[in-house]
Amino acid sequence: MMIRLLLVITILGLISCGERPTSNSVESGSSTALKPADAPDGITIERQTQPDTIKKSIRALAQGTIGKTNISITYHSPAVRGRIIWGGLVPYDQVWVTGAHMATTIRFDAELELMGKPLPAGQYALFTIPGKDTWTVIVNQNWQQHLTDEYDAALDVIRFEVKPIQETEPQERLRYAIIETEAGGVITMQWEKLKIEIPVSGQ
Repeated sequence: MMIRLLLVITILGLISCGERPTSNSVESGSSTALKPADAPDGITIERQTQPDTIKKSIRALAQGTIGKTNISITYHSPAVRGRIIWGGLVPYDQVWVTGAHMATTIRFDAELELMGKPLPAGQYALFTIPGKDTWTVIVNQNWQQHLTDEYDAALDVIRFEVKPIQETEPQERLRYAIIETEAGGVITMQWEKLKIEIPVSGQ
């Protein structure tokens, strides 16, 4: 009886040692630059110049504070994976979720200004219309939608234009960052060798 009990304990111990990692883990040996975020909404995408071995778009989260205003951006981050992005996977002159799967969502807990345009505290969808020389940035009331299936320009809160910046180093996974500066702050979106910057003024 004692021998059988010891065998059962040994087998259970071996099974527990072979448990798989949790869903927040990144596959060993992959070149993706990911780390767990503090919030359950997604993981933080880091700077990454090397090709990615994970094919799917990953639910991601960017967080930051500008002034006294807390800002978070929830999105899905696709990878380049050798594809032509601008004018290919992402067409020019069409409304884009600036991510994947679902509308990119921006939240902030106090009134702020994007490109000098005031926005009340709340939650919004963040869309863009990429162009070769100029991008249109759109903040829309309907933040709960799949891609742009339910996009309605009548629900736009603000629109403004920014100039895309060409980078020398690639960014494999689409990445948002919220950066505080002496003049206020900036929200950046970077993917492949292109970046856009959105000036932010908080309280």
